[in-house]
Amino acid sequence: MIEFTVNDMSCNHCVQSITRAVKEVDANGACEVDLAAKRVRIASTHAAEEFRAAIEDAGFTPEAPAR
Repeated sequence: MIEFTVNDMSCNHCVQSITRAVKEVDANGACEVDLAAKRVRIASTHAAEEFRAAIEDAGFTPEAPAR
């Protein structure tokens, strides 16, 4: 499971934009976005960096979640 914290995500439009960016990388990947927690979780065989770049291209700042 790939996970990012996206602190600059603030509304459902943001959720849709991020979901679309993830699906452009892997149409078959599962994407779960928790707006309240500002968390994006992705189940895919693609590399995390591909998703990070796609989310950045969509105008957001994905970060590795604090552990």
